[in-house]
Parts: sequence; structure tokens; C-alpha cells
Amino acid sequence: MAEKPSNFKPFVAPETNMKELTVKSILLGSLFGVIFGAATVYLALKAGLTVSASIPIAVIAITLGRRFFKTTILENNIIQTTGSAGESIAAGVAFTLPGFLFLSSKDSAEYFNYLTILVLAIVGGLLGTLLMVPLRKALIVNEHETLPYPEGTACGDVLKAGEKGGDFAKTAFWGLGVAFLYALLQKVLHFIAEVPYMATKQANKFFPSAKVSGEITPEYLGVGYIIGPRIAGVLVAGGVLSWLVLIPLLSFLVSPDLIASQLVKFGYLASVETAGGKGGWDPVTHTFADYSSAVYYAYIRQIGAGMVAAGGIITLLKTLPTIVKSVKSSVATFKNSGGENNSVKRTDRDLSLKVVVLGSLALVLLIALLPQVPGQGVGQKLLIGLLVVLFGALFVTVSSRIVGLIGSSNNPISGMTIATVMGTSLIFISVGWAGPAYEPLVLVVGGMICIAAANAGATSQDLKSGFIVGATPRNQQIALFIGAIVSSVVIGLTIQYLDKPSEELLQQGITHAIGTEKLPAPQATLMATLIKGIQSQNLDWQFIFVGVFMAIVMELCGIKSLSFAVGAYLPLSTTLPIFIGGAIKGLVDSREKKKNIHKSPEEEELGKGNLFATGLVAGGAVAGVIIAFVSGSDGGKKFLDAINTEHGLTSSLGENGYYLLGVLFFAAMSFILYRVATQKDKAQ
Repeated sequence: MAEKPSNFKPFVAPETNMKELTVKSILLGSLFGVIFGAATVYLALKAGLTVSASIPIAVIAITLGRRFFKTTILENNIIQTTGSAGESIAAGVAFTLPGFLFLSSKDSAEYFNYLTILVLAIVGGLLGTLLMVPLRKALIVNEHETLPYPEGTACGDVLKAGEKGGDFAKTAFWGLGVAFLYALLQKVLHFIAEVPYMATKQANKFFPSAKVSGEITPEYLGVGYIIGPRIAGVLVAGGVLSWLVLIPLLSFLVSPDLIASQLVKFGYLASVETAGGKGGWDPVTHTFADYSSAVYYAYIRQIGAGMVAAGGIITLLKTLPTIVKSVKSSVATFKNSGGENNSVKRTDRDLSLKVVVLGSLALVLLIALLPQVPGQGVGQKLLIGLLVVLFGALFVTVSSRIVGLIGSSNNPISGMTIATVMGTSLIFISVGWAGPAYEPLVLVVGGMICIAAANAGATSQDLKSGFIVGATPRNQQIALFIGAIVSSVVIGLTIQYLDKPSEELLQQGITHAIGTEKLPAPQATLMATLIKGIQSQNLDWQFIFVGVFMAIVMELCGIKSLSFAVGAYLPLSTTLPIFIGGAIKGLVDSREKKKNIHKSPEEEELGKGNLFATGLVAGGAVAGVIIAFVSGSDGGKKFLDAINTEHGLTSSLGENGYYLLGVLFFAAMSFILYRVATQKDKAQ
């Protein structure tokens, strides 16, 4: 049995008997899992990014628990453990499963239904937690000094601080309130413009079809502050390359007819004789209403796909020593694990290894027998199940090790999923399973691995928090199973509501809201593009390789290529407001440096700026989900249309004036974030 570091003592001693896995802790955790899971789906479909929900859930749990439910610190830990499962599973689902809508065969879209999403989410979520059980002692306990698990450590400190007292939760709630009010003004009343932009015309001789835009939402501002100036800067640099370098260059060099033909090839335009599509094609004049969007969908997304694929694989190659070490440690742990022993200390009690083995076998059988899982015959589905467990065992270990070093928000699960998709495709092709009919099967494997890897990362952070506060690991693992199942039920419903098309989209012949400009689902689109290209052996390799070598150039310059690639793949309207949030964090850091203020990582995570930014993310995303639910009904849509002020404002202020008003509101929210982030300095 593994030993704890000799100098470590948990906050709650192993001998202490305290309420932990209770009905109220499970119910509250499930509620928060549902809320943050829905918010994460929305954010992932819009921006292809997520942030950890463990800290805000812990903050809310402490505040509500102390005042209304009289919860103990171990109950609060169970609340955040149960709730965090929803956020991680939602990320894995949103990054992959919408890809069913973008595969070659139109029949593939039929798999994008509630029951299939539910089954895949539950199986992937349970697998991620199951495979972490034998790794806990090896990674969380034995390497306590070398693997910090930043969110887990910060969350443990939040729980300890809450037990000692403090009012830091007010800052997170304030951020949530500001974001919710802003979102109502922007997405309900439309008093604030959603995407202000400036663009040059195609006829411009010096800089044709360049476009600068920003989706000025509170969640993007908060995300930028949380990830910091370095990552935010690399993200926006990728966007600048795409929208202010490649798009103007290609719009000048490539004829409109060739761009239109490329759009037809990818299904963004019905035919070159048909008006509409991405960019607003006019077959009579052979021009686009929006050249920048046309070039983006015709070429930039393919180049970006190559960059993301290469960045993900490079990230995995760089972590090969970590992978080997983790696998060796995992094998050793399996050999040394025994059955449940009552003499084992409470803080050392995990679920039995039998639960892991039998649970994994049960999941394989579920995949093989359930009709909701794509595949023909039990044999074909058994192979899918075995691939899921094999890839899962590898990437759960990798995911846990990586988040232990750099945190869950920076976990390259996209890279792991890309590697899984490519490996599965090659295995299928080697046994003669090539073509559109097998594309959904590849996505099933990739989707479940993505969900499992995401949940394994969050599970690792939760187990680290539990290790710090003195929780019972077995109770946390049970809570994670419950959280995974409950959250999966609501995640599927959320995706179905968000995917419901508006009347305007239906008039354009679009039957799914996911994949449109409002919910582009960038990661899922990328997965579908790679699967289609490899399975049909018809990938646009020339654009892919351009992206691959751009990623290599970034690595040679000492820049993390995956972050740059995601920025190049996403619209600049997404990365620019994120960069502004990161720039504010940079200003705050610079101010503290000048004042010779030094903070530990734990103090940084619990700083007012971080807590307010977390509130912005949660408030903006939750408001977006609620508004999407309201607009999903005919009555709700009519109500929202009736109170829409956009037409009146553009008539009185003009379009540019309306955009300027929105920018001023965003600037005001940014200033509030800066002021909140610097308030703590005055108290010191």
C-alpha cells in the first residue's frame, strides 16, 4: 500500500468521524452539476473552450451550506466533487458528439439524439472515474509534492478557508450578478450589440476583406482573465494570422468562383448556381457579400484543422516520458492493489479493484448490447468497446498526469481525441471498414475517450482536494458516479434545446442550430472533418499540411502550438474579447509587481479578480442557456422579439453608433473587473 508523504497532515484527521456522503450533499452537488454542466455545453459549443467549475461550486457550496444547510467541510467537498462531474462530461460531449451532424452521410445526424448522447455521456463519464480509482494512490498520494493539481489544491484551500470563515464568496456572486444583468441587456433586450465589427471591402486595393470583430460577452472576458495574458495572447495571435493575414491574402489571390466551388465541396453552399451560403454568394455577379467569412469557411478552417491536429499530437509527444512513467506506475498499482480492508485508514479507502474490473467489463457489454450505440452486430460493437477501454486506460492516465502539472483548463483533451480518432480510423481501414458508414463508429470511440479524459482530469482535481481536506476517497468516487449519471441526463436535454433551429434558420433550410455562427461547435466540426477525410481518403491534405507546418513553426519559436492553433481555427470575434480579459490580468499582475506584491498560487486562485472572473463566466453562460431555453418555444420567441430594442437603436444611432454603445458597455464591465481585481491590494 502506498504511503503518504511523512510531513503531510490532512485538514480532517483520518480518525475523525464527520458527516460526508449525505443525501443533502449529493442533491446539492447534483444541482450544481446540472447548472454548470449546461453552462459548459453552451460555452464549449460557442467558443470551443471551457474553464474549471470546481472552485465556483466550492465557493457556492460553502456560502449556501454554512447559512442554510449546516454542512460540514467534508459534505462541501462532496458537493463540489459531485458538481464538477457535470462540467467535465459536458465539455467532452460538446467537443465531439455534435460531429454526428457534420459527417458525410445525412443518416449520421440521426445518431445525434437524446438517448445516444445520454448513453455515450454516461459510459464515458463512468469510465473516466473508474480508471482513476487505481491511479489515485500513485498520482495523488505518492506524487503529492511533484504534481500540484492546481485547481484541486486551490479548491482544497477554498474549503479550508470556508471552514475558518470569510466572505470571499461575495465576489464570485457579484461577478455572476453583473454578468447576468449584462447578458439580459445584450441577449434579451439587445441594448448591447452582440458582435461589433469593422471590415474593409473586397475592392480595397491595400487590405481587402480584413475583418476585426468581437463577441463582447461576459463569459469571454472572464475566460481571458482566468487563463491569463500569455495563453490569451497566443490565442488571439492565431486569430490575427487568420483574419488579418491569410484571409486578405487569399481573398486577393483566389477567384470568387473557386472559393464558391470550395464551399460547395464542404457543404456550405448548395451549388455555384445557388445564392446564399457562407459569405452570401451571388451567382449573378459572382461576388460574396462577406468575403472574409467565405474564405474562412472555404480554406482557413481546413488549415486550422491541420494546426490543431499537429498541435495535439506534438503535445502528446512532448509528454511521452510522462505517459511511460504513468503507465508503469498504473501497472504497479494494479499489481499491489488488494481488496477492501477495514484496517485501512478512512482517508486511504478506495473502491475495490474488483469494482474497476467488473465495471469496465460492464461498460463494454453496455456498448455492445445497447441499440443506441452506432454499429452493426454485437461483434462490431464489442471491438468499439474494447478500443474505448484500451484508449481510455492510456489517455485517462495521460490526462491525470497533465492536469496535475498544468491544470484542467489547459488539458489538451482535443489532442488526445484527435490521436484516438486517427488511431481508430487506421484500425478500421486495416480491417476493411472504410467509408461513410463507419464514420459514426469512429466518432463514438473518439467521443467516449474525450468524455473519459475530461472527466478523469476533473476527477483527479477532486481527489486532490479530498486528499488535502481529509476526505474518504471511496465516498468521492461514489459521488462522482452519481454526478456523472445525473449530469448526463440534463446535458443531453440542454444540447437538444440549443440545437433547436429558429424560424429564420428553418426558412434557410437549416434544421440544426449547432453548426451555425451562433453555435459553431468548432471542436466537433474539426473531429468530423478529420474522420471524413481519413475514412474517405479524400482529405484536403494540402491545407492540412500548411496547418501542420505552421504548428511546427510555432513550436520552433517556443510557442505552445495547440493554443495558437485553436486561435487560428476560431473566429477572431471569439479570441479578441478573451485577449482583452487576459490583458486585464496582465495589467493587474504588472501593478502587483511594481508594488512588490507576491502571491502564492493558492492566493492567486482565491484572489478577487479570479473569483469575479469566474462569476462572469458562470453568469454569462447560465444566462445564455436560460435564454436559449426560453427562445426554444414559440411563445418565448415572440416575447423576446417584442422587447428587442436593436431596430430602434440602429435607427436612431446608426449601425456604427449602436456598435460603439456596445463597446462602451464592454469597456465598463472590463473596468469593473480591473477595479475588483485590484481591491485586495488596498487592504494589504
